[in-house]
Amino acid sequence: MGVFGLIVFMIIIGAIIGGLTNSLAIKMLFRPYTEKRVGRFRVPFTPGVIPKRRHELASQLGKMVVHYLITAEGISKRLMSTTFTDGLTNWLQKEAMKFMKSEQTGETFLKQQFGLTSAHQRLCTQVGKLVENGYRGYFAKNRYQKLDELLPLSMKKKIEMNIPTVTDYLLERGEMYLQSSEGKDQLSVMIDRFLVQKGKIGNMISMFLGNDRLVDKIQPALVKGLQDSETKKVIQRLIHQEWDKWKQKELHELESYLNEEEIVSYIQQAIEKNLPIFQWMKTPIREWSYQYESTVMDVVIPRAVTVLIGLIASHLEVLLEQVHLDDIVKEQVEAFSVERLEDLVLSISRREFKMITYLGAFLGGFIGLLQGFLLFIVR
Repeated sequence: MGVFGLIVFMIIIGAIIGGLTNSLAIKMLFRPYTEKRVGRFRVPFTPGVIPKRRHELASQLGKMVVHYLITAEGISKRLMSTTFTDGLTNWLQKEAMKFMKSEQTGETFLKQQFGLTSAHQRLCTQVGKLVENGYRGYFAKNRYQKLDELLPLSMKKKIEMNIPTVTDYLLERGEMYLQSSEGKDQLSVMIDRFLVQKGKIGNMISMFLGNDRLVDKIQPALVKGLQDSETKKVIQRLIHQEWDKWKQKELHELESYLNEEEIVSYIQQAIEKNLPIFQWMKTPIREWSYQYESTVMDVVIPRAVTVLIGLIASHLEVLLEQVHLDDIVKEQVEAFSVERLEDLVLSISRREFKMITYLGAFLGGFIGLLQGFLLFIVR
């Protein structure tokens, strides 16, 4: 073999060695996937670099994602951007409109979306329990408190201010009753009963004056008495005295006048009648939601989005810490198949890896050329 042939041979051998070395190095990044053993001895360079360092790679990727890729600052900027805010607002408005145009009743909606059966009955039951517990708790806590201590000052003032009105009402109704035929008849019956109770004296009075004449005389006198200002003052004073006595009564003294079951039932019925949520349960959503449509669309949703995004952005670092994003990335990387990872990397960088192989062949051939020249010079 001549000198030229030897140089060519060395170039070819160098190129083959360089290309195979780089190709093998690339393969050894991923393969073998598992550790190989001969007896008790582990075969060197098994498993491949990435399978062997898989846990370290997963840990480093997790830290890189948290500290450099998905950061609280970056997410906050995206959340506060007009694009995201407007998009979220529009989406919520569309969903709210679908809800408000629904033919479902509130009870049906809760059943389908949240699995709450008999929501109306449950709500009524809970309200009843709350009222009952509140009533009993109030009595237990304030059992020996006086009404004067329990009633608000404004209520006491209002009651006292209305005593003259109550007095006028009582006198007016009493006067109307006495002047009515029913009142006159009742007064006549009372006079007859009185005269009968007085025995002979009563009979004598009845014989001389007659029952009708007595009624005609007594009725105007009673009406005149009710119209007298002194009568009004007396009744007002009596009502004030009674009111002062009641204020000094302790709460437990009123239990005999109160029926717990009736009071609880009355309060519960009043709540169910006046709170619209009880009607919403039995009525199609579209029939009552229209009155809130503009408020929900133009005020509630935009404000809710602003408040929600601001709240999330201000606590984003804490939220990310609680989520443990680095652990999630680590777990996902560790669970990712090495075969799939190899296919993924090769599909992206196959051309570059080929160029690395070719570069190895070129460098090997170039080194073979240099060796050939050196050998030629030495010879």
